[in-house]
Amino acid sequence: MRVPLSWLREYVDLPAGESGRDVQAKLISAGLEVETVEQLGAGLKGPLVVGKVLTIEELTGFKKPIRFCTVDVGTANGTGEPQEIVCGATNFAVGDKVVVILPGGVLPGNFEISARKTYGRNSHGMICSARELGMGDDHDGIIVLPPEHEAGTDAIELLELVDEVLDIAVTPDRGYCLSMRGVARETAIAYGLPLRDPALLDVPGPNSYGYEVQVADPVGCDRFTARTVTGLDPEARSPIWLQRRLQKAGMRPISLAVDVTNYVMLELGQPLHAYDRHRIEGAIGVRRAQPGEKLTTLDGQVRVLDPEDLVITDNHGPIGLAGVMGGATTEIDDTGASTTDVVIEAAHFDPVAIARTARRHKLSSEASKRFERGVDPQAAAAAAQRTVDLLVLLAGGTAEAGVTEVIAPSAPHTITIPADHPDKVAGMAYGRETVVRRLQQVGCDVYGADELIVTVPSWRPDLRDPNDLAEEVIRLEGYENLPSTLPKPPSGRGLTESQKLRRRVGRALAGAGYVEVQNYPFLGEAVFDQLGLDADDPRRVTATLANPLSDEEPALRTTLLPGLLGALRRNIGRGAHDLALFETGLVFRPSGEESAPPRLPVDRRPTDAEIAALDAALPPQPRHVAVVLTGAREQAGWWGTGRPAQWADAIEAGRVVAAEAGVELIVRQDQQAPFHPGRCAALCAVVDGEEVLVGAAGELHPRVIKAMHLPERTSALELDLGGLERASGGPVVAPRVSAFPVATQDVALVVDDSVPAAEVEGALRSGAGELLESLRLFDIFTGEQIGTGRKSLAYSLRFRAPDRTLTAEEASAARDAAVSAAAERTGAVLRGA
Repeated sequence: MRVPLSWLREYVDLPAGESGRDVQAKLISAGLEVETVEQLGAGLKGPLVVGKVLTIEELTGFKKPIRFCTVDVGTANGTGEPQEIVCGATNFAVGDKVVVILPGGVLPGNFEISARKTYGRNSHGMICSARELGMGDDHDGIIVLPPEHEAGTDAIELLELVDEVLDIAVTPDRGYCLSMRGVARETAIAYGLPLRDPALLDVPGPNSYGYEVQVADPVGCDRFTARTVTGLDPEARSPIWLQRRLQKAGMRPISLAVDVTNYVMLELGQPLHAYDRHRIEGAIGVRRAQPGEKLTTLDGQVRVLDPEDLVITDNHGPIGLAGVMGGATTEIDDTGASTTDVVIEAAHFDPVAIARTARRHKLSSEASKRFERGVDPQAAAAAAQRTVDLLVLLAGGTAEAGVTEVIAPSAPHTITIPADHPDKVAGMAYGRETVVRRLQQVGCDVYGADELIVTVPSWRPDLRDPNDLAEEVIRLEGYENLPSTLPKPPSGRGLTESQKLRRRVGRALAGAGYVEVQNYPFLGEAVFDQLGLDADDPRRVTATLANPLSDEEPALRTTLLPGLLGALRRNIGRGAHDLALFETGLVFRPSGEESAPPRLPVDRRPTDAEIAALDAALPPQPRHVAVVLTGAREQAGWWGTGRPAQWADAIEAGRVVAAEAGVELIVRQDQQAPFHPGRCAALCAVVDGEEVLVGAAGELHPRVIKAMHLPERTSALELDLGGLERASGGPVVAPRVSAFPVATQDVALVVDDSVPAAEVEGALRSGAGELLESLRLFDIFTGEQIGTGRKSLAYSLRFRAPDRTLTAEEASAARDAAVSAAAERTGAVLRGA
């Protein structure tokens, strides 16, 4: 909402020296978001006057039309002689009144005007357009003023070029501030000054001979006021003061009737619509649209109506989308030259219906913005009266005596609130007197002593419960005055084991060289095809959002990889090449067994059963961790050669994560999307004695890399943190450190290529017994020496006893037992045996 300070002063007697910045500070303190204060006319310097065009000489021989004019500027030039000016605009004629800036003047933007020779003639000044004066973006031609203004009149004052405009970002709960009336009320409260309410007008009561209105949907339209004005002068134009106020508020002047309705909407906050009476057939009606009905709106678009749309009709059908935009069949044209009789509509519509219609048709208008935030229903009659008065005053029309008002009965909203409730919410004492005074300032009627009965004003539909009233008291007393009180958490509480695990995992991955990113949890169906997921892959089953931020990503993610790979691609596009990223977050895996969510009450706390029913409607949301990496894993330099990131690094990242949970991962060769079939590992853990798949890692499939525009050899990992936590034995217990020496034994086992190294390692561990402290694979060899289709795996086994020094025989026996177990389970034989 753009609020000119000069207009605001009509309703509140601000101190004479008060600037826009001062008002901004006061309104921000009262809780309004005043984003900027625009200084109109900054740098403008006269003489800028009204001029009368005396002669026009068309100059030829140039690429564009050039005119040499003589203009009467009165005594503004000091001589009274006509001013010679060269101008390129063609939208004025001899006898027109124009705006002239004389030599020595300065236009906005520090554009100095001086006498100069141009196009072969001497030009002493400039005839100005609206853009050059900072009045708007219209640069089609110069400003032609009404003929009644005398030559030489100061145009700076006439056009109100110097002003300050407050730009307020109105939040959805403060729809009343989308009007001068609402902002003036807040300003008056902030300064402690009286308000001249522009809605306090003498309004005639309804009678039986007004324009006929039939409301078929009193829920969608609970109030409809119609007034008629006849005999309008078709040549009448909006006066300069009206046009300038619209321009400062960010609206374009169109025609007198339309400008007046826009002006009253800005003044009182009540959207209005003016119909050309001769284009309406029969009574005006309000109803829901019928299936298949169409309407051509004022923007020229043909719209297919929905049965939930609220429409305005006549005998021929819809003539407007209620509260959103009028129809083309009854519009008043841009000039208003053919319109002499108008019917004024001032109605109150259901905010939800208007909001849904505006979004359904992607048609946001000034009217819909106000209706969906809440409009004062009591202001409809005053707004209609104000419109009628202005049309009669400015266009010489006659107000018909008929007044139509269709009203659905409704009682004012009342709230019961303890007088000390704002004190408890704010954590400081205001006292009953302050609470009552502040509520009365916002327009409430307050009765009672310890318990207050508050009647909410009609222009504040956002005040629904005691906390809303407490907020009004607190904001008007000043948020900056609230005490800073630190919460006192009860002792003995801290992070849960899950939270501790997430923090350990994050620190471990960061220590391993990964950078954490956070992505939006949304995706589209197309990414599943890019990842090469099968049609029956459970990751394709998604929970779809009812109101997504983007139509291209309407579903909640079932895997972290799309977001991570997108972040990887964006960073590569910005010049980064060696990347290792990780993310932890929830994924959403609908099972199909979720129930419909219940509608929770708003007047009380939900019961445990209702909360349980709400939880049952949610899909399972396991927490995952994922990494992606590409480029160099180790940089080359003077210290030696580097190496590129590969699938083994992704598996190692999985081991790093599992180690933080105290889990030993079981790594097996696997084939699953989106990984390369020969470079994919399934990562398993033992949960309750059973081996459970907790994730996968490897190099991405070449088709995935091509579809997602990723570098070759990009690798990734995704693990279920919840699964790792279930496999964990609880908090890690520190091992007892033995003071006795270690005995190291190396073995080289030959197995078939198809035997996983992890299976051999598991057999060695189980056979070595309790004396085994650690086991490490340090070499893999293939070659003719051991035969085709065979490989040699060399392990280092460390044995140690907690209470004695092991003998060579004990260490050898433990090694032999480990080798025997490996031979029995995997067919391994000692190399060289």
